[in-house]
Amino acid sequence: MKIISHRGYENGEDPSLENNPEQIKKLLGTNIDVEIDVSYDKTFYLGHDKPLHEVELDFLKQDGLWCHAKNIEALKIMLRNNIHCFWHESDKYTITSKGYVWVYPGMPLCEGSVYVLPERYPIADRQNYKDCYAVCTDFPLKYLKE
Repeated sequence: MKIISHRGYENGEDPSLENNPEQIKKLLGTNIDVEIDVSYDKTFYLGHDKPLHEVELDFLKQDGLWCHAKNIEALKIMLRNNIHCFWHESDKYTITSKGYVWVYPGMPLCEGSVYVLPERYPIADRQNYKDCYAVCTDFPLKYLKE
């Protein structure tokens, strides 16, 4: 099963690591994929609520990135450039540009889907995530050990 770091976190939320290009490169080098937040306004930026880190288009083409488009301009350009991306806000299910089912936290899973933020739900409420393609988590190092 693939492990995806949510926004570049390793062991929980950490504002200094969130969507930080150096942190993202580090995680990709350890075989952990990374979900990043991407917006576009004359150039590309990483950041969940606001643009924090300017990046080049080539940065987004790296294997292992799951680019969450934060505006329509970013989505259109990423799709034209064959970058693995998706758009969602509160949709229960979203299909990424590579055909994976991105499951909103707390929603039922399906075979081959991405289980997003399982740590936000009590263990008794979690489904067996072993059938998922990937887990996207704020704690990728913990899941890597499992």
